[in-house]
Amino acid sequence: MARITASVYTSHVPAIGVAVDQGKTQEPYWQPLFAGYEFSKQWMKDNKPDVVFLVYNDHATNFSLELIPTFALGCGAEFPIADEGWGPRPLPTVYGHPELAAHIAQSVIQQDFDLTLCNAMKVDHGLTVPLSLMCDNPPMPGGAWPFKVIPFHVNVVQYPVPSGARCFALGQALRRAVESFDEDLNVQIWGTGGMSHQLQGARAGLINKPWDNAFLDRLIADPAGLAQVPHIEYVREAGSEGIELVMWLIARGAMADVAGGPAPTLKHRFFHVPASNTAVGHLILENN
Repeated sequence: MARITASVYTSHVPAIGVAVDQGKTQEPYWQPLFAGYEFSKQWMKDNKPDVVFLVYNDHATNFSLELIPTFALGCGAEFPIADEGWGPRPLPTVYGHPELAAHIAQSVIQQDFDLTLCNAMKVDHGLTVPLSLMCDNPPMPGGAWPFKVIPFHVNVVQYPVPSGARCFALGQALRRAVESFDEDLNVQIWGTGGMSHQLQGARAGLINKPWDNAFLDRLIADPAGLAQVPHIEYVREAGSEGIELVMWLIARGAMADVAGGPAPTLKHRFFHVPASNTAVGHLILENN
């Protein structure tokens, strides 16, 4: 059977992708951030999955305020790199796993979660920046990512957005779906976005280090309690864009301990500010 072996959590700041593409990763501003992912790149090589189920939010690439689903599952065989205004990033096409995605759709919808199924979609920095951080960036042309990716979009842009509790429960449904897939697959689930940041208004530039690190503490040790935090606390303490952190609860809900298994092993923890007016957090948890 397929199994979820680990969960990964990381911010997906667009400027990080620009720094990679322009060869700026060792400049003084960026070097401390990228140093925090050196362990992660080696860990990925040592623990390469067959499939990554990557939770992120679309940034007006596929969905606009005219039409925005709460949850959208990428079911296609491949996902081209989006043009976000400066041309597509020089990255390989992201290849999906349609069979597992179809099985997840069947299982999760039968568990009463309404998903939008996307057989064609482009992927933007919400998905590609985590790949660049966790993998050696494949050179173009001819490069390839080392695993298949199933994109999973969550609306954290247009209110109302899903609650932390709903996202946490969805993660549990995803674990059940993956574990009922009759193929021997090593699957990781990644939650992306955040941490504290606000991009507009009177509090533009807000970063809350203590709150962010308390969130990381609770994500590791008390995810069920963390899932009860209301939206207003995210907005008040982590800024208007801090609500992206509910996506991390989907990944955490898919871990074995939530279903009564042993606690996961914390393999890596990293926190850094600033990265283009955003706090960057990162965790790797391995299932036991």
